[in-house]
Amino acid sequence: MSAAVLTPATSAAVETREVSWARATRLVLARELRPVLRDPFSVMFGLIQPLVFLGLFGPLLAGSLRATGAFDDGVWQWFVPSILLMTTLFGTSTTGSNLQMEMQTGAHERLLVTPLPRSAQLVGRALKEMVPLSAQAVIVVAVMVPFGFRLHVAGAVLGLALLAVLGVGIGSLSYALAIAVRKVEWMFWVVQQTLLFPLLILSGLLLPLESGRRWMQVAADLNPLAYVVEAERALFAGDLASAAVGGGVVAALATAAVGLAVGVRTIVRSSD
Repeated sequence: MSAAVLTPATSAAVETREVSWARATRLVLARELRPVLRDPFSVMFGLIQPLVFLGLFGPLLAGSLRATGAFDDGVWQWFVPSILLMTTLFGTSTTGSNLQMEMQTGAHERLLVTPLPRSAQLVGRALKEMVPLSAQAVIVVAVMVPFGFRLHVAGAVLGLALLAVLGVGIGSLSYALAIAVRKVEWMFWVVQQTLLFPLLILSGLLLPLESGRRWMQVAADLNPLAYVVEAERALFAGDLASAAVGGGVVAALATAAVGLAVGVRTIVRSSD
């Protein structure tokens, strides 16, 4: 029995497959971004919710909880990363609703018969959501700097990259959910809303959980979003070496891995 030899032709084929996956992701991303580029007002419209939370909820939060010591570095250093994460979650978790519209028109089925890898389709769709969300994040940070938010550029860039990784996982799960409930479309919003808000509250994103019930603290320990929240706060504070950053990276990568695995499996089974 002869041993397999990796010839130059084989190496080239491997490189071609790798480039093809990256190119497929770019093609899906470009396809998904076209409507956004035609209507850039949608990016500005998406700023309403985070700015309302910052303008109305932020001062109330500072006034009611300043005595707890949770905001030793300032309420905005604690709250702005939370808002960016919340915006990411709301944006990427609704990826499936766009897919539902494509399934109605037949566009989704036409995309399935192309040679594009299923995982590339998932990543391209999820990254599409991160492009306008990143633009919104830059605007939010720029707006908050005059109000006392201290910007650490390196940490902010890494924080946005971490949000992109998390967004791929959440977007892929949203994609899978849309396919799973395609015969009962309204069920998508029931499941999405039912899961999203408890995960947000039990992550410590809007309110510190230190003073909450013990069961809430235990639930937060099991919630991957809680680790990402702490990592985002550490990164935007410029504390790149914080242990919280490592925990957030692991949680985001695990979410992305699970999301892609579930999403690819769902889309392959639906096209059989």
